[in-house]
Amino acid sequence: INFMQNFYLKKILDTNQLQLIIQRLSAQIIESCNSLSEIILVGVQPRGVNLSQKIFKQISSQVKDKNIFHGQLDITFYRDDIRDNISMPNKTDIHFSIEKKTIILIDDVLFTGRTIRAALDALNDFGRADKIYLCVLIDRSFNRQIPIQADFIGKRIDTFFNEKVVVNWQNNGEQEDVNLYEN
Repeated sequence: INFMQNFYLKKILDTNQLQLIIQRLSAQIIESCNSLSEIILVGVQPRGVNLSQKIFKQISSQVKDKNIFHGQLDITFYRDDIRDNISMPNKTDIHFSIEKKTIILIDDVLFTGRTIRAALDALNDFGRADKIYLCVLIDRSFNRQIPIQADFIGKRIDTFFNEKVVVNWQNNGEQEDVNLYEN
């Protein structure tokens, strides 16, 4: 995002709030799954991977005796706007079977639902999961274009279509937070 072209509106989550939400989402996932050995955490490239890694670390630290799988899913060639928005593909890292497993699909922001639709299509190429849950940090609930909803939600916010939610993960000494900008 070019921040010079965007107008800062407000902070949605600060670092402490973000950490608490990650802990809560991890606890909800643990509570909701009957067998943690049957779940696979899959981060949607590019922005869902950071959240999925943090949730994976949190869950792994709480249930040390379980072997929990974690992967990354690129959706570049599954997007319905591929002709308009050609970008470099990211890495897909799913080196295990998803057959008869419970997938926790993880992304940072649920907006129109199109990214998640593409992710579901991409997951199909790896087999037939028993169940798929959706976990998102931010749910922009009134902007959906496809009927998709999250099962695990960090925070639900109301936004206008011209606003942009930006999740900043700690890279190069930056502060971890979530902010709202206007285009």
